Amino acid sequence: MVLTSIRNPVIKRFRKLQQAKVRHQQGQLLLEGTHLLEEACRAGLGFDVLCYSLDWQDNHSGLLSRAIAQSQRSELVSDAVLAAIATTVNPDGVVAIAPYQLSSAVAWDEHFANTPFLGVAVDALQDPGNLGTIIRTATAVEVDMLVLSRNSVDPTQPKVLRASAGQWFHLAMRNSEHLPTTMAQLRQYFRAVPLQVIATSPNTHLSYWDIDYCQPSLILVGNEGAGVSDEVLASA
Repeated sequence: MVLTSIRNPVIKRFRKLQQAKVRHQQGQLLLEGTHLLEEACRAGLGFDVLCYSLDWQDNHSGLLSRAIAQSQRSELVSDAVLAAIATTVNPDGVVAIAPYQLSSAVAWDEHFANTPFLGVAVDALQDPGNLGTIIRTATAVEVDMLVLSRNSVDPTQPKVLRASAGQWFHLAMRNSEHLPTTMAQLRQYFRAVPLQVIATSPNTHLSYWDIDYCQPSLILVGNEGAGVSDEVLASA
């Protein structure tokens, strides 16, 4: 049976999740596209609802079987319904709702004590594509933690997830109400070998290659125009 009405309560859930406020209140993500779904499945993410078109079903039977097995509910929908619930101009045929949780607590992981810790903190970053790129790059180099200041771009934006190429699901992320406080909390975990905080800046004599990353390190990335704020710089 194909779901064809955009007035269906399930479809209304998808459309509401296009609003950041609703995503945060409900703790749910809006996932769009084959690659994002595939990465979410690989990460073992469960889906509250999965919607897909007939063409997508015919072309991705294996992935569909895995996704349905991880879904509480799945619906075959018309192309018109899919277009109504997607945020992209040309959706590729699949959209899902998944739960998420971003904590503000800086949790200690025992493996940090055995390997050089590498973290990244973003301060007032505004562009969703830039955040997605940072997530993708951080995952590639096995960053342990990404810390997001409260005035940075919303990490649950569909554009952020797409720009991350699905790596969003493979990186530990934390929200920070006050970045200097979060940095101080992190420093408490590293006493034998102190945590070095490295602020990116256009006005410095040091390059990326001059830093010793064999000791615990936290890299600060600032706003696209203003850079790292003075308050955060003072804590570096």
